[in-house]
Amino acid sequence: MSRNNWYLVGFVLIKILLQYLLIDSSYELHRDEFLHLDQAHHLDWGYISVPPVTSWFSYLIYLLGYTEFWVKFIPALLGALTIVIVWKTIESFGGNLFALSLAAIGLIFSALPRLNLLFQPNSFDILAWTFILYALINFFKTEKTSWLYWMGVGFGFGFLNKYNVAFLAIGLFIGLLLTPERKIFKNPHLYGGLGVATLIALPNLWWQWTNDFPVIWHMRMLSRYQLVNINRLDFLTDQPTFFIGSIFIIIAGLISFFTQPHFKKYKFLFFTLIATLTVFTYFRAKAYYAIGLYPIYFSFGAIYLSQLLKDGKKRYLKPLALILPIGVFTAIAPLIFPISNPKNLKSVYERYPDLGLTRWEDGKTYDIPQDFADMLGWKELAEKVDLAYSKIPNDEYTVIICDNYGQAGAINFYTKTKGLQAVTMNADYVNWIDLSKPIKNVILVRESDDNVSEREVSLFEKSEHIGSITNPNAREFGTLVHLLIGAKTDVNEILADEIQEKKAELRQ
Repeated sequence: MSRNNWYLVGFVLIKILLQYLLIDSSYELHRDEFLHLDQAHHLDWGYISVPPVTSWFSYLIYLLGYTEFWVKFIPALLGALTIVIVWKTIESFGGNLFALSLAAIGLIFSALPRLNLLFQPNSFDILAWTFILYALINFFKTEKTSWLYWMGVGFGFGFLNKYNVAFLAIGLFIGLLLTPERKIFKNPHLYGGLGVATLIALPNLWWQWTNDFPVIWHMRMLSRYQLVNINRLDFLTDQPTFFIGSIFIIIAGLISFFTQPHFKKYKFLFFTLIATLTVFTYFRAKAYYAIGLYPIYFSFGAIYLSQLLKDGKKRYLKPLALILPIGVFTAIAPLIFPISNPKNLKSVYERYPDLGLTRWEDGKTYDIPQDFADMLGWKELAEKVDLAYSKIPNDEYTVIICDNYGQAGAINFYTKTKGLQAVTMNADYVNWIDLSKPIKNVILVRESDDNVSEREVSLFEKSEHIGSITNPNAREFGTLVHLLIGAKTDVNEILADEIQEKKAELRQ
């Protein structure tokens, strides 16, 4: 391999290794990861919560051994591939090793590792956005129409991963319209590429149609319970913090569109950034939704800086440019990554109360960030459910009914009991409840403020409280496990009615 490729391999390995070093062993998987992992056992062209791409990765994890190592490896790899695309963009413009290294370091030591820490659609989302912009850049650079079809592939799989790729499409439309590159709209191959994107997305669109568009219900719930607490100004002020140690590279990239003759044809990227951020702000999007915009700008910024710093005394600034992202990242890592146990993290956040790092989606402030609290207590919950299950006769069909998808997925992942499957009326699990056999026993998993009712107890011959999550740092602190043995009524019929009610709610 060439020298540059050896360096690229080195940066990729650093990126992947770093992802494992940024999380302390006291943390478990995140509640959202459990939902995505369970989708591997229910492959389909769509889900209530997300499109299907994440489930494909879940199935790959299942084939690889279904362990935490592989759960963490997939987003780390996707993050590394994002760096590869930026690297190849720089190479296509003839960027030198300094430019390549500067971009790689700027991306590795940024907020990207925070998203690549969790197995969620976000990592592929950023990769897809970067690839789409990479393909469009290559089209304008080479005028090869094949790149428009590759752009369509990016949009198609981006849509199958996360619907917010539509915001990038809006931003690109506006960005191109405001520059001479609007001539692309006269190119029939652009519409051929969009046709490819539509064909790739079509199975999911058909699934949405045949299932009464559950994405609408999901977005309504998201808007009502999460996005409503987001301040538009906070969205904008949060953007620079994602690349606080390497933002100078992004700024250099934006400047280069107006100062470098060979970059002026890519000025549409400047307006795309502004337009996409404006649309996100209007819809009260979460700040991290926009992170996929930024990696490609590292390509232009790194090349521009390599030219600025190549001569005279300015060349002595090169080491500083390379070290700065690493230094800033090292300084703030204890604030944004779970690199120490919750007890130590609390003491860190107590020293910086004004940063708002422990404000959750409900708008309230807690001891540790919500994502970290969502990574605690799950193994304890699974152990208590296993204990409850051990008290039931082996030949009696038992269901584990949970309050939310995090509980159900965590039990299914961490259980030591072969064949045990927890369900819930929450999210996609409402479509996965097996009522083919008469239910004799039920294990209830309830949030701390949702007690087992006397009516529920009366439907069974025996009732026993098994225990609850005792980790005070867990978001699920107090979640209880209750065993009900010997059904005295038709539990299947009761659950069937509840399932129909939930599905009716989705259709509305």
